[in-house]
Amino acid sequence: MSEPFSLSAITEAPVTPDQSAPDVRHPPFVLIALAALAGAVLVLAILGRTIAGGSRFAFDSAIMLALRQDGNLAVPAGPLWLKQAMVDVTALGGETVLTLAAAVTILFLAVNRHLLAAALVFAGTTTGSIAVALAKRLVGRERPALVDHLVEVGSASFPSGHAANSAIIYLTIALVSIQVVHRSSARLFLLVATLLLVAAIGVSRVYLGVHWPSDVLAGWSFGLLWALAWWAASSWLRLRLSRRG
Repeated sequence: MSEPFSLSAITEAPVTPDQSAPDVRHPPFVLIALAALAGAVLVLAILGRTIAGGSRFAFDSAIMLALRQDGNLAVPAGPLWLKQAMVDVTALGGETVLTLAAAVTILFLAVNRHLLAAALVFAGTTTGSIAVALAKRLVGRERPALVDHLVEVGSASFPSGHAANSAIIYLTIALVSIQVVHRSSARLFLLVATLLLVAAIGVSRVYLGVHWPSDVLAGWSFGLLWALAWWAASSWLRLRLSRRG
């Protein structure tokens, strides 16, 4: 006879000794979540206002020019295969791929009865993507005209949606998922692989000439802090629910 559905199932039962022991001190997850959330919003607010006011960063132009051949700004630096590799990598941060990645993860967690993790992945990725879209509309920064664009783009430049949304979605998935992965080596691999993927997607946007480096840095910063906030919120909720169960 199967075990009846219970609160412990929602919190990824069985509860580990560390979670259930009353004398174990845990980080202040609520404060971490609030601080990370506030930091994410401040990053976009401060940088967005600075850019909207007409300020420019010297490193933006320097980096973009360094990624083009001398005397021909339409041709990217590096071997011929690198351009196609960057196009392929940047697609991993596109709306279609990110939506599929989030949907598959949520369904996988739900099927395995990790309902809290599934709900948090859905909430964290959805609200983060909405915040990025709002920031783009409010700041309205134009795409770089310094070099030729190697892929088609249509939305505003700040922040980089690929950098921000890939960080939000992939890191939220990784940070929430590692709470139900028991082996420390597997958790480390998942986190490092995710960070490398997010970094590659952001770099590809600058290489392809469709974002200023500051757009990507803002996207990375916002996405990382947003994912951290949802990881902390998830940890706090799981601890509370496991102690009740």
